[in-house]
Amino acid sequence: MAVPTSCPEDRKVDDAACRWSKASGRLATLSLSLALALMVLGYAPGISSAQEIQRITAAGQAEMLSDPGTDVAGATDADVTIVEFLDYNCPYCKRFAPTLQSLLAEDHRIAVVYKDWPILGDVSEYAARSALAARWQGKYLAAHDALLNGSRLTQNNQVDLALKRAGIDLGALKTAQTSHAKDIDALLARNDAEAHALHLRGTPGIVIGRELLPGIVDLNGLKQLVADSRHDLKSN
Repeated sequence: MAVPTSCPEDRKVDDAACRWSKASGRLATLSLSLALALMVLGYAPGISSAQEIQRITAAGQAEMLSDPGTDVAGATDADVTIVEFLDYNCPYCKRFAPTLQSLLAEDHRIAVVYKDWPILGDVSEYAARSALAARWQGKYLAAHDALLNGSRLTQNNQVDLALKRAGIDLGALKTAQTSHAKDIDALLARNDAEAHALHLRGTPGIVIGRELLPGIVDLNGLKQLVADSRHDLKSN
């Protein structure tokens, strides 16, 4: 059974516009190509008929997957890639995480790209920046799993404690947050631009192959969407 996305973006419109305007020319081009690429495809299995599934072009998908700035989970030579825009305090992201992990464990031909999109407040943003900074320890995925699989984060020190328990060196993390601040800013701006270009209204935002979902699906629905994506690949 599917559940519609229901963690709406919480930041002020002016703030979002400001961050978007600071993105590079490449981001503007990316946003335009993705926005123009969206079209109604049909309905996702297990999703109510009122919820339409959409498709992005191959060019838009390629741009979205190009150098995503985070470690990729799953296969290095995947035939289908799933992209998830997420917030570590989104309950629907947390609910979907075990489903995605089950699919990764069963299907060794898929990959998952996580796009940190902190829209639910300051602690969410701190968590996203911390997870991204863990990349410079080679531990982005460990940080991601620790924050997403844990309880709701209400204070920054909860984030630090969860990461410490996951084996993240907090001293090195703080150094990376400072020395790579511009890289982290640019990646968050890129993710924000992509999410807006896809007209996402909240988290999670999920793209399976080239299909943009309106919400989350159960494991069987997810498997069917992956199978559909593989069928499309063979047909093209």
